[in-house]
Amino acid sequence: MIAILRRPYTLTTIGAWSSVFLAAFESLAVTTIMPAVTADLDGRGLYALAFSSTLAAGVVGMVAIGSWADRRGPAVPLLVATALFVAGLLVAGTAATMPAFAAGRFLQGLGAGGETVALYVLVAQVYPPALHIKLFGAFASAWVVPSMIGPFAAGLVTDALSWHWVFLGVVLLVAAATALILPALRGRDRPPADRLPASPEDVRRIARAAVVAASVVALSSLDGIDREVALLVVPAALALIALAMRRLVPAGTYRLRPGLPAAVALCATAGGVFFGTEVYLPLLLHDRYGLPTWLSGITLTAGAVAWALASAVKARLGERTAPATAIRVGALLLTAGASVELATVIVGLHPAVAALGWFTAGAGMGTLYPRISELVLARSAPAEAGFNTAAKSIADAVGASASLAVAGLLFAVAPFAGPFTFAVALGAVTVLVAVRVSKPLLPVIAN
Repeated sequence: MIAILRRPYTLTTIGAWSSVFLAAFESLAVTTIMPAVTADLDGRGLYALAFSSTLAAGVVGMVAIGSWADRRGPAVPLLVATALFVAGLLVAGTAATMPAFAAGRFLQGLGAGGETVALYVLVAQVYPPALHIKLFGAFASAWVVPSMIGPFAAGLVTDALSWHWVFLGVVLLVAAATALILPALRGRDRPPADRLPASPEDVRRIARAAVVAASVVALSSLDGIDREVALLVVPAALALIALAMRRLVPAGTYRLRPGLPAAVALCATAGGVFFGTEVYLPLLLHDRYGLPTWLSGITLTAGAVAWALASAVKARLGERTAPATAIRVGALLLTAGASVELATVIVGLHPAVAALGWFTAGAGMGTLYPRISELVLARSAPAEAGFNTAAKSIADAVGASASLAVAGLLFAVAPFAGPFTFAVALGAVTVLVAVRVSKPLLPVIAN
């Protein structure tokens, strides 16, 4: 039996995994049902807002809940984040107008972002360090099933019942997952005398997160905007993000200081490579090769499956593979996968080659990300775990959003070749950052 499923971790592992699974399902299912939602609510003009509001709220949730978990402990912050996620499901599921639906999506993002950070803090308290890599591998696998059945299941529910039940039907499942975690939450918060009060810096961090969120919304809403305007908006938004992010990530992140700071930067660059390529891959297979949507989607499923398989392999190998090696190999596999997609565009390779390339990229992410998560916890003092895990998650979100914005502009200039060339260049940067992350950490993590 897997160690994380043995007593006393059984219920906590199942509940935490289920929470990640349900958040992943919602994230992937909404994309499928949005045409039905906007048609029913006459809200096609707010289509993009329904997605960008969730991402923006997630950044704020990560910072606010992460800071709170550091000051108080993970129990109450996790329950509050879960309640916000459920409230978002209820508001979106009962929405009669598009603004109300977007408000529900905002609450979902706020809750999901905070829940992610609080779960990481809980992991640090409940599980011994030797099991962290196994649990993070399990979290990664929680995205696989939704990637395979989420869109299909959401479509069936929408056709058979209504899109409302894609949200309302998940409420009871979230409640069940939370009930499994409750025993592990008892006694995890600090005693009242030991709780840290909110500081002015906490307030400033939330304000900075709001600036980042607003900039992310701008970067995520450039579709259809005049190119000249976009060329002004992108640098301004990126500059605002860079300024606001300085206090939301560990000191030395911009200088790629070895260790924890470079690991956070690696999240941003690796996420930019992966998601900046993923968005255009189905479009490439549809436009250039004439593949139907369901078939081009299988390529993305291949990447998700490879991600989970690689995470499972890393969890089983544990410390038998040096962390430095895992991080570098993961970065190389990710960049190699993106390079295959660029070669497919330039040379006109068979679409099966593109699928193989994306399988390689997914394996790279599955090799890389669990090690980064483990590293962040290993290099964090107890009072900093929430801040540092929030920084990692924010880097994920902001790196992907910024990459997508730049790739969108390049796509308008050079369809497919532009964004894929950018992804490969960013992949080369990712490999260099991976070297900065891993080399000095090997003796620390190995001990």
